[in-house]
Amino acid sequence: MENFQFYSPTEFVFGRDTEDKAGELVKKHGGSKVLIHYGGGSAERSGLLGRVRTSLEKAGVSFIELGGVKPNPRDTLVYEGIELCRRDGIDFILSVGGGSVIDSSKAIALGVPYSGDFWDFYCDKAVAKAALPVGTVLTIAAAGSEGSGDSVITKEDGGLKRGTGTDLIRPRFSILDPQLTCTLPAYQTACGATDIMAHVFERYFTNTTEVEVTDRLCEAVLLTMIKETPRVIADPNNYDARANIMWAGTVAHTNIVGVGREQDWNSHGIEHELSALYDCAHGAGLAVIMPAWMEFVYRHDPLRFAQAATRIWGCQMDFGNPEVTALEGIKRFRSFLHSIGMPINFAELGAREEDIPALVDKFGIGDGKTGGFVHLSAEDITEIYRIAAKAEL
Repeated sequence: MENFQFYSPTEFVFGRDTEDKAGELVKKHGGSKVLIHYGGGSAERSGLLGRVRTSLEKAGVSFIELGGVKPNPRDTLVYEGIELCRRDGIDFILSVGGGSVIDSSKAIALGVPYSGDFWDFYCDKAVAKAALPVGTVLTIAAAGSEGSGDSVITKEDGGLKRGTGTDLIRPRFSILDPQLTCTLPAYQTACGATDIMAHVFERYFTNTTEVEVTDRLCEAVLLTMIKETPRVIADPNNYDARANIMWAGTVAHTNIVGVGREQDWNSHGIEHELSALYDCAHGAGLAVIMPAWMEFVYRHDPLRFAQAATRIWGCQMDFGNPEVTALEGIKRFRSFLHSIGMPINFAELGAREEDIPALVDKFGIGDGKTGGFVHLSAEDITEIYRIAAKAEL
């Protein structure tokens, strides 16, 4: 196990009707004038925004609002939010929505006190020194942004999708009411579940040895997702299953399951180019890319993939040829994704094989290599896209 520092200051408030505590939590964490940031009309139609407004009013906290966040959140709305916060003297951002809304809120939080272009943080031109505090009311279990210091934004000019990370944008509090996820369509639920599983697999496949504790934590989260995802698709109002998935999503991305070990994140980077180009759901893109990445890299450490196959997917170990077991585990992962309604290849996602050169070019690796479990060249990434394009059960 490698040396590590773990910092997770977010106050998590979990359970039924906890959104009614939004006002007191904003006040507790120093907010006096709030930007409520949200997505589409569902937050309004469901009554959630109304309950949040009432809670803020009861706490004596003033607020303004900015809606319109889309999946794969855009830089254009971030700029609008930054200007709005500066103009109105906002000192706290309350994000009401899923990962896209939270990521947009974090970007605004970084941009308000910064004299330059907030995009500098997303293209590694600057290091953040300050940010407005952020709180969240989570409405979908997926990105884990409610407990992480990460944010991903799409720049509309050029279709670039990039991320940044700093503890400055870890939410001060996150309200997690599983009831708020019960109205999600099955496809969105499955996309969220896929993202959660990908967050764990990006940490699980590591070159670091002697990491049994975090191996077992990763496996526990993955086994939970394998059990609970089909249950909520069959019965969307299953509160207990929704609760387990919501907490799994948070645990998956606070990094408690990834400390002390080298991590990968190539699948996320490769997928980001798909969702930037086609505006597909991030989880759907990961369902296509993650098994393809596994098929490309498993020979690097077949025993680790065989361990995943036996411990997570219940495969029988072939001690004479662990690669057989490794491949069976990857096959079962892809079959699981298909069973919950996820695409497994380019055609089902709406992507085109002829766009692979453009996808690789936008990835921006040039003649170099990525880091991670296996260092990947542009040629390697091209092959992963090709595997993804033609994947079958």
